[in-house]
Amino acid sequence: MPPALVFFLVQAPAALAATVLYGSAACVAALVDRSGRTTRAIGGAWSRVLLRLLRVGVSVSGLEHAPPGSAVYAANHASALDIFVLFGHLPVDFRIVYKKSLSLVPLLGWAIRLGGHLPIDRTNPFRARRSLDAAARRIRGGTSVVLFPEGTRSPDGAVRRFKRGSFSLAIEAGVPVVPVSLIGVKAVVPRALSSIRPGTVGIVLHPPVPVAGRSPGDAEALAEEVRTIVARGCASQAPSSRGAPVASGAEGSATRGGTNA
Repeated sequence: MPPALVFFLVQAPAALAATVLYGSAACVAALVDRSGRTTRAIGGAWSRVLLRLLRVGVSVSGLEHAPPGSAVYAANHASALDIFVLFGHLPVDFRIVYKKSLSLVPLLGWAIRLGGHLPIDRTNPFRARRSLDAAARRIRGGTSVVLFPEGTRSPDGAVRRFKRGSFSLAIEAGVPVVPVSLIGVKAVVPRALSSIRPGTVGIVLHPPVPVAGRSPGDAEALAEEVRTIVARGCASQAPSSRGAPVASGAEGSATRGGTNA
């Protein structure tokens, strides 16, 4: 059976059912545990289920580089699969920065909002600035965040220019930036999710880049420094899109680094 047909007839319906189940559980959990940790754990379990349905394995290395406190994790962005890879296999209690309008999406958006993730209102510059200030306060208070500084998915998997906004946020919050290379994603998802094929992708955490002594004017240079590290990591290896997926050793529920403020 062609892979696209398998996706639409088997994988997509199963993924939708899992999303309804886990999304509902995450919303209920968020009302009970206001810290967001339970919702984060459910999101991780949901992501691992989806990856198994799609026959994608994840290998993780460099976990020793995850700092004990809060940090900004900056990753390259090649496909819609990236967020599931990180939610499912990065054992850090992190939140994401998301467009505030996403809060209106049933179940998924509700779970993100109730789970303590950081909304950015881009309807006008004043509201966007206020949202970023609030996000910086949360990060200073102990919340780690994952960001995709390219701002959009790379069509060919090459690591594009990192925008300075993510790094201004790290400098303002006074927390280190952890470069994260997502390796081999395009080999597994060459186009849309319907083109997905069995395989393994990799998460590589690099040593944190400190922001001490940097000013907001240094954000551009910091962005390029981190982009270079991420791109070098992506070029170093590429997991195969064939063969049995390799399960991550980070599938457990334990998380490191950062607490929800």
